[in-house]
Amino acid sequence: MEIQKLIPRGYCHGVVNAIKMIKQLDLSQQTQPIYLLGMLIHNKKVNDFFAEKGIRILHNPFRTRLELLDHIEEGTVIFTAHGVSDDVIQKAKAKHLDIVDTTCSDVRKSFDVIEEYLSDGYTIIYIGKKGHPESEAARSISDDVYLIEDEAELDALPAFEKVALTNQTTMSFYDVYRIHQSALDKYPNIQLIDEICDATRSRQEAVINQDKDVDLCIVVGDHLSNNTKKLAEVSEKEANIPAIVIETLADLDINRLTNVKKVSVTSGASTPTKITNEVVKFLELFDQNNPVTFHTTSHITKKNVL
Repeated sequence: MEIQKLIPRGYCHGVVNAIKMIKQLDLSQQTQPIYLLGMLIHNKKVNDFFAEKGIRILHNPFRTRLELLDHIEEGTVIFTAHGVSDDVIQKAKAKHLDIVDTTCSDVRKSFDVIEEYLSDGYTIIYIGKKGHPESEAARSISDDVYLIEDEAELDALPAFEKVALTNQTTMSFYDVYRIHQSALDKYPNIQLIDEICDATRSRQEAVINQDKDVDLCIVVGDHLSNNTKKLAEVSEKEANIPAIVIETLADLDINRLTNVKKVSVTSGASTPTKITNEVVKFLELFDQNNPVTFHTTSHITKKNVL
């Protein structure tokens, strides 16, 4: 089987920075609890790694970061790479918590841009995934930020005189472009502020430019990771190449490799390189005519995932 290893793969700079900041904490010297306000990044194995180190992870998809703070009365709170609103920051300060803010610089920049446009009198239409911590933080900046997921939700919005369109940093730039084109019909003077981060854009561009004779694109990443899921969508909708998302080698269904002559491999921006490399190594040794090569047991554990 021929393998096309798409570049880039592995952690983006925001994930590297978040992990580095937490690893710098001397957990052995902590006398008070340390909490992660949500999942540090959208990768279960990485979060399990830190949970084993004694960090308490507060994650509930039905609760906002502001609500999760109600469960913390003392110690240290870690804000995740996805970012938080000013309300969360002020509430943590009012509780006299020690704060470790690992917000990605690209996310922070996108929030700053939103505030700049708001101060100039713009209403913001924000393309993002509902329930995602980054989009929820952006929406909470102001009541003049309206969160939508697709073109259909544009119809329900009021008529704005001065409006700008921006997005969650991990969206598909193809989706952003399509929604912008639809928005022009309703808001002819709408300003587009493209805030897709470089890590997301470069991965999507690599997927769209993968070899046309690839039979299957394997995206390695957590199912909670928006940028991971968008890579699979881009492969199928833009490159017309079937794609699957697997979290680890153990999730790979051998039946999907039947009659596959060429496969491409990429990964989400929060996927440890070790996990992706294990998948690549398996594919390099895989032989459809040799059942001995069919075993997909992963040897990556939470202890050695980083």
